[in-house]
Amino acid sequence: MAYSICILRMELDVSSSGIKSRLSHSQWTLKPQDLAVAFKLVCLQGQRLPYAALAHALHLSPFEAHACIARLSASRLLTEVDGVPSLVMPAFRPFVLQGAVYFFPPVRGEVTVGFPTAHGVEPLKSKVLFADELPPVWPHPDGATRGSTLLPLYPKLPLAAQMDKPFYELLALFDALRIGQAREREMVRAMLEERLA
Repeated sequence: MAYSICILRMELDVSSSGIKSRLSHSQWTLKPQDLAVAFKLVCLQGQRLPYAALAHALHLSPFEAHACIARLSASRLLTEVDGVPSLVMPAFRPFVLQGAVYFFPPVRGEVTVGFPTAHGVEPLKSKVLFADELPPVWPHPDGATRGSTLLPLYPKLPLAAQMDKPFYELLALFDALRIGQAREREMVRAMLEERLA
């Protein structure tokens, strides 16, 4: 019953903001930045962050941050507990571990300079050996690592990741899940399950 009340309250809050009315003419679907927002909420561990601060931390506009929360809520991956957006882990965990790699397939590219991800950065860098292979990198002019391009979930995500190590690690693990071979994916799933417990 309390769960239903929270969902109803969130739906009312979303519709009153104008987000729902702007998007009501098309089918809602999750966007890559929604997953990044969800990972950020995991890292916040129940800490309340105003939309403006959340947007600033993720290098999104306040409207984009609010729309991400609205889409996560509409997808029933997010609810509100004591006024704080909270992921519904029994739904979110299997979505990340089993489904998200199909919704957000990796986009690979040429050799470039950027920020390392997947097995190019901890927590995987010291656990996986890729002898002569260049690490995957999110292309960015501020990055210092030479590697093969793996596009981030959205263009400014590398900047947001640099400011929050646990967030960066979650994103890198998700990238490893997207591009890894079977053996690496099993190890990554175990590491993600631990972080999403």
